Amino acid sequence: SHCSKTDIKKHVLFRLSTQYLIPPGVCSLLNPSTIYANNEVDLDEVEIYGFDYDYTLALYSNTLDTMIYNTARDFLVKHYKYPEGISKYDYIPNFATRGLHYDIQKGLLMKIDAFHYIQLGTVYRGLNPVPDEEVLELYGGTNHVPLEEVSGFYGKGPVMKQFMDVFSIPEMTLLAAANDYFNSNDIEYDPGHLYKDVSVSAFEKYILRGDETYAVLHRLASHGKKLFLITNSPFSFVDKGMKYMVGKDWRELFDIVIVQADKPHFFNSCGKPFRRLDSNGDLQWDKITSLDKGQVYKQGNLFDFLRLTGWRGSKVLYFGDHLYSDLADLMLRHGWRTGAIVPELEVETRVVNTEQYAQGLTWLQALTGLLERMQMHRDPESKKVLQDWLKEREELRAVTKNLFNPHFGSIFRTCHNPTYFSRRLCRFSDVYMASISCLLNYDLSYTFYPRRTPLQHEAPLWMDQLCTGCMKTPFLEEMAHIR
Repeated sequence: SHCSKTDIKKHVLFRLSTQYLIPPGVCSLLNPSTIYANNEVDLDEVEIYGFDYDYTLALYSNTLDTMIYNTARDFLVKHYKYPEGISKYDYIPNFATRGLHYDIQKGLLMKIDAFHYIQLGTVYRGLNPVPDEEVLELYGGTNHVPLEEVSGFYGKGPVMKQFMDVFSIPEMTLLAAANDYFNSNDIEYDPGHLYKDVSVSAFEKYILRGDETYAVLHRLASHGKKLFLITNSPFSFVDKGMKYMVGKDWRELFDIVIVQADKPHFFNSCGKPFRRLDSNGDLQWDKITSLDKGQVYKQGNLFDFLRLTGWRGSKVLYFGDHLYSDLADLMLRHGWRTGAIVPELEVETRVVNTEQYAQGLTWLQALTGLLERMQMHRDPESKKVLQDWLKEREELRAVTKNLFNPHFGSIFRTCHNPTYFSRRLCRFSDVYMASISCLLNYDLSYTFYPRRTPLQHEAPLWMDQLCTGCMKTPFLEEMAHIR
């Protein structure tokens, strides 16, 4: 009636045998070029493909992060007259991850899960972790954050800001560095003002994989698909990047090009009219009665876009990297199909494919099952074993987290729950992938089926060894020469 030595022996043997519980080849199942489905999408029904520009058509190298950070840091010091000491802080690669929340008033960077709980151990003031006890004290004895009260739908405050685009990673690092300088030197400051003063910019010479972008666009156009571009970037910037990736005639591939669109307002407001740019990029003032191929348009709004094109519903598939600015309104209000570009998938997939991760996760799940089954035993010996298991479980969770990022872990999961980012990804995207080049791996009449995962009250009776993400995904082998 208690957790006997036999149980403990079984526990030890089970721990030693976890490597045998993992099916052969499981550590190489996931392919980073896979497209993952949250919702069923039949590409045969898609006639029109739309794209954002930055981190969708144009992917940038990590070198850009350093340059963005340095530019913004120097601007803080020289323009806003921040202390010279901040200039000594160099960029820290892999400090921050996308999807983190920033408490503007407290100056804290943190990871929040899908249920609005702060993941303890991932709260940073400057470059230093905040002890769990202090976090609970700061938030009134709980690690729950009422996000509906402190942050708007687009994650922009007034109290909590969520960093959702890839450009925001150097921004978060600079916030952490500046906070660290002020705290280390015991200088009083207003975290709210610091947040407003940190800004970023971007440069096209760090573009990666231009040949893949060309291959995707050319393939879609040659199959008779209509293409359009809606970006917040200015035309001169987009034009340089697209000429570099696709060639000087890049606009011939697109039926409609819209720059400086001011998303997300483009998608949810009908205030700004379309304006045309001439061949020099100068603004023209003629009234826009149609959106024509070969022209470049500025600003505008989705309501006029829909009226002028008639492009509605599931025959339109739009790709972007920002879940709020690019995808949320299109999915929730307008019924377009949406594809999220998540570059982090490449690195995270590599981690998930390691034997260390597979064994750690297998044992973590096994330990959780043991704790669940044995928790009713209340004698002293059993309690001691349970406490040991709980401690081992916590240590294992930390090890698993550190495989992704030592400060904040995976962008998709907290210890056991999906992150707030992950929940938004599932809500606002029909499909998601590491880059648009993943489209090259699939026939244009392919149907993406979401994996059926059991709900908590359902028995996992079906096998999904041939699930989405396997190496056996059609076309991955045949199209491998493109990468």
